[in-house]
Amino acid sequence: MSEPTDDTARDPLALDYNGWLFWQHSTPEQKQAQLRRQEDILARAKGAIGETTFISELAMVEPTEFSIGSGSYVAAHAYITGTVNMGDDCTVNAFTVVRGTVTCGDGVRIGAHTSILGFNHSTAPDRRIYLQPGTEIGIRIGEDVWIGSNVVIVDGVNIGSHAVIGAGSVVTSDVPDWAIVAGNPARLIRDRRAPRKAARHELASALRDFGETAREQVGAIIARSWEPDALAADGTSPGRYVDAPGSHATLRAHADAVELSMLLTAEAPEQLTREQHIARLRENQDPATGLTPLLVDGRHAGPPTGYDDGSAHYHVLSLGYALDLLGSSLEHPIRAVERLSLGEIVAVLEGQPWKDMGWAAGAGVDTMGTALLWNLRTGDPEIARDQANTMFGWLLTNARRDTGMWCAPRLSDGMLQVVNGYYRAIRGSFAQYGLPVPYPERVIDAVLEHARDERHFGPGRTTACNALDIAHPLWIAAKQTSHRKAEVTALAQRMATETIARWQPHEGFAFRLAPLGGPLTAEHRPGLQGTEMWAATLWYLADLAGVSESLGYRPAGVHRPEPAFDLSEMNGSRRP
Repeated sequence: MSEPTDDTARDPLALDYNGWLFWQHSTPEQKQAQLRRQEDILARAKGAIGETTFISELAMVEPTEFSIGSGSYVAAHAYITGTVNMGDDCTVNAFTVVRGTVTCGDGVRIGAHTSILGFNHSTAPDRRIYLQPGTEIGIRIGEDVWIGSNVVIVDGVNIGSHAVIGAGSVVTSDVPDWAIVAGNPARLIRDRRAPRKAARHELASALRDFGETAREQVGAIIARSWEPDALAADGTSPGRYVDAPGSHATLRAHADAVELSMLLTAEAPEQLTREQHIARLRENQDPATGLTPLLVDGRHAGPPTGYDDGSAHYHVLSLGYALDLLGSSLEHPIRAVERLSLGEIVAVLEGQPWKDMGWAAGAGVDTMGTALLWNLRTGDPEIARDQANTMFGWLLTNARRDTGMWCAPRLSDGMLQVVNGYYRAIRGSFAQYGLPVPYPERVIDAVLEHARDERHFGPGRTTACNALDIAHPLWIAAKQTSHRKAEVTALAQRMATETIARWQPHEGFAFRLAPLGGPLTAEHRPGLQGTEMWAATLWYLADLAGVSESLGYRPAGVHRPEPAFDLSEMNGSRRP
């Protein structure tokens, strides 16, 4: 018989407890015995055992179904029964119990004296415990998971990939990807991807540098989108704002120029005086509806027909808030909303395309909520108050309990319409009026699920809208709960770092992230809309990461974090 090598000669049981050494330090006879051991297991249970895997003779392995991948080991005194399937590079250390239905991905490392129990007993009072029927939901463990010593994982738990389970933990509920959990019951400690303190300081420093750069360059960015020779809508005074060189003049671009300049410098864009800005933004508001039509070839289109004319909706937000930043307001109330009865308010909300176009439905709520804001200030406040209460009543009673949102996901794009529509709806309602959102924990769950959908994030797929629609809902929900805080913080830190890197000197941000092959459309090139939206989104991400002060600015217009009107105070003052 060949002699064992290295220090394994000191104790004949060394390899049984240190399975990772077996194939390097065992004798040929020990290797042959190990292969016979594996054949014997597979003769009694269907499954497969990968190459260079070791199963100690001292382990009790008596499953009905058993598979374990290459490079794995089962150490001495482990106890395995039931339906157990494990991937490559998995370890079951000494005195560990794996029973019931248990499925593990690649790279799952299980510490000594741990119990993973994929079955349970009923506890009905009609019979003794040992006579109770069994139940078996099963345990699923992802890949690249470290489970410490003396851990207990109960039936029905799912553990996400890349998770870490602290020693001595009792895991009674699902563990998300990348989570580090510990305790009894196990609770989230942090996300593995969360930067350490030093990295957080690095992000704060990067945000400070970005804020200084943006303030220095914002004048040039706005100037490149000013066409001094373009005719104004009245055909007289020249000069109009475009989103980017080569684009058509729009009122949205003018509003974005005001938002961006006020955000970074607290001053109106220098191309016009404050009074000229106000006159341009107020001109051609239709007195009958309070809506402002789009610009077509530099001139205003005909008067909107009413609230159902969705083409004019965004002007309620963009023009209204740009004027608010300039210390002014729209000249007329939004009468297209003011004249709606309470029943018609409900009908408008129910008539939004919640099933197929969540973003458009949310935009309808945003427009209505913002119209009510201006009407509370310049219209009949009693009518607007009752309409706002009706709107919130509908939103609260129709929010889904599983997500806190108003739409269902679609196979074609997952949670995209759900989350994007949610942002637009709460921006104009709960956020704008300072009211708590329903089911904030479920909102965070839904947004984090959406953020993992690679169909909508990455080169050629990410837009300023998609990023803001993640950042703002997480921010507002996080004001009400610390649910999954570590994951939210890690996501915000990563997105903030990526956003800073997309800045193009003296041009700003593109609305849509260009594909790796380079820009293909106008949305892939920097413009006012992309710059204003990404700058605001970056603040929300930085605030979620706890370092927003480093930016040196805070949104104050459409994307303001503070409520614009305290509806609860107004309602309270009217109670008998």
